[in-house]
Amino acid sequence: MHPSLFLSHGSPMLPLLPVPASEFLAGLGTAVTSLYGRPKAILVASAHWDTQRPTVNAVAVNATIHDFSGFPRPLYDLRYHAPGAPMLAERVGDLLDAAGMACRIDHQRGLDHGAWCPLILAWPEADIPVLQLSVQSALGTAHHARLGAALRPLRGEGVLVIGSGSWTHDLRRFRGQAIDAPETPDVTAFSDWMDQAVMQGRRADLLAYRDQAPFAAQQHPTEEHLLPFYVALGAGSEAMQAQRLHSSSTYGMLRMDAYAFH
Repeated sequence: MHPSLFLSHGSPMLPLLPVPASEFLAGLGTAVTSLYGRPKAILVASAHWDTQRPTVNAVAVNATIHDFSGFPRPLYDLRYHAPGAPMLAERVGDLLDAAGMACRIDHQRGLDHGAWCPLILAWPEADIPVLQLSVQSALGTAHHARLGAALRPLRGEGVLVIGSGSWTHDLRRFRGQAIDAPETPDVTAFSDWMDQAVMQGRRADLLAYRDQAPFAAQQHPTEEHLLPFYVALGAGSEAMQAQRLHSSSTYGMLRMDAYAFH
């Protein structure tokens, strides 16, 4: 059974940057296949698709959405036309409906950079079916853990469940920062607290991170980039067997940590 994964996707430039996080992601697909087998499909809960109720896309071929501006031309030339998974989208909808979380199916949307940026590094061939799930930023951490738990059966069906967001995401400090700028102490303090809570299995503390973790509101002025973590957490086992796969930072304020939940 594949673990569920949380991946920090960072800047849209990540696929073009020679940084530790992109190197980690470039080896992730091979590592997943060697340990657990090639996924039959990949479901990505992305921070960049925010809706009032859970929504999954169901298309024949995924379009590449360049949902950003002001970056170099080569970034806009990247394409990730992975096949979609309409039948699996129906399965996702059924699972969420059964859990009392009415799901909508979108037959037009492709993949935003929260999905394709990590996937283009990990599975560059774009030959595994991919579908994307939205987050509901107004509904908080417990809702997204429930969302992930409802999707847990997919892990036994060969589906790799990924939450794609950012371990820290205070973009108010992004402009003018060098990519290798030293990590600031508040970023470290928040990340260390979160990692300890994960590795110690403190699920209740993680759900209440905004009240308990140091500098939580500073690291996530809005929550959408951390909520995919809770989807991955919920999709893991109740025993919360977690593994940190990667830890690094870019621009001094974007932590790029990644976790697996078995």
